[in-house]
Amino acid sequence: MNSKSTSPAVDRRTFLKGLGTSAVAVASVQVGAMADEINKAAGPGASPQGPGAVPVTLTINGEKKDFQLEPRVTLLDALRNYGPLTGTKEVCDRGTCGACTVIVDKKVMYSCTILAVDAQGKKIETIEGLAPEGKLHPVSQAFWDNDAQQCGYCTPGFVMASKGFLDRNPNPTYEQVKVGLGGNLCRCGTYVGVRKAVLQAAKEMGGKNA
Repeated sequence: MNSKSTSPAVDRRTFLKGLGTSAVAVASVQVGAMADEINKAAGPGASPQGPGAVPVTLTINGEKKDFQLEPRVTLLDALRNYGPLTGTKEVCDRGTCGACTVIVDKKVMYSCTILAVDAQGKKIETIEGLAPEGKLHPVSQAFWDNDAQQCGYCTPGFVMASKGFLDRNPNPTYEQVKVGLGGNLCRCGTYVGVRKAVLQAAKEMGGKNA
């Protein structure tokens, strides 16, 4: 009888390496399958974009503008860094404060939460497009009249949110304004002035409430 001990065919380290390799292989197959499904959903002729810059056309304040952007670029970054339309402010960059608010196809949206490539074919309104140069939109004028701004970082977002709100509700009450602008934060605390400004703008734009 041979008393010499024999080593196991597969030691622990080799076994664990094998598990890791198998997991990577399975994950790769799953990712590939997901990519195939995405391409199918995109329709015939669609192809993956990126990671380099690709042509992007945005309709901003009624004007079509052509860009070369990486697909990961947000609408906020496209406006500020490539527009250049710096009226839209970058503050939290996390979709929580509303300073970067714009109107996309008549919907109030945080531009930091939208990819520029996904905003193609949509009508984008920014603070620069509310009124001709040298003039103020009634909402902007009302903000001035009611001291509804201090440091100014949140002001463009509030103005755009207010304009979008009044487009949907031209005759709001004070409480409705309070709720309607709940997605925008002012670190200076000018909320009372903002709400009074919106009511003034509503009146000037055709609403009844003062």
